[in-house]
Amino acid sequence: MELDENIARIRSALAAAALAAGRRPEDVLLVAATKMNDAERVRRAIAAGVDACGENRVQELLEKQSQGAYAGAPLHFIGHLQRNKVRQIVGLVSLIHSADSVALLEEIDRCAGKKGLVQDVLLEINIAGEAAKSGFAPEELPAALEAAARLPSVRVRGLMAIPPICVSGDENRPYFTKMQQLFVDNGEKKYDNVSMDFLSMGMSGDYLAAVACGANMVRIGSAIFGPRQYPDHNSGGIANGLPG
Repeated sequence: MELDENIARIRSALAAAALAAGRRPEDVLLVAATKMNDAERVRRAIAAGVDACGENRVQELLEKQSQGAYAGAPLHFIGHLQRNKVRQIVGLVSLIHSADSVALLEEIDRCAGKKGLVQDVLLEINIAGEAAKSGFAPEELPAALEAAARLPSVRVRGLMAIPPICVSGDENRPYFTKMQQLFVDNGEKKYDNVSMDFLSMGMSGDYLAAVACGANMVRIGSAIFGPRQYPDHNSGGIANGLPG
């Protein structure tokens, strides 16, 4: 029951935030960030009504996919994607959120072309300019969209961002507002293979602020599943991880 209650509570909060922003609740998609949750918990989240599942790690995605974890919901890849892993997920996931370089876009295009399909992606923006994070700088976005437009087996569907970890969701409003402006401004331009359909931003700690600022796709992990449990390699036990 815990997952059902958590998802119902999140759905209610998302609906209220969407209505307050003058939008329809059904226009905001809830992606369950399923990292470190087993196939059974993923199936329960799908049954409780999430719109899609998002995995961060290719190996974990492949393992759970082989167990039928994602039946009944679209599967997204939301983590950092290495070029040597692209061939394993192209065509398997309906959306890659984290296209963070032209080189990665070109590899996605190459692998998708070999499979005879077009892969939907979001361009990841390093909106706060953090050295430890990947993504295009905001000023690099027009050139990235022009590069993507030349790739016949890639279709850009929007933008994604991961702002800094915050204590209060409202702390990230300036970054969310800047992302919304990028989304709107570039949506007015015409590129081949590009449509600004999705603005993916907001996680467990700040998703309501993200929706207020224009997000129509949120990626929520710990607010659905509870705090992640990470292996504690020093003690051999388990340590609580950061929420996602």
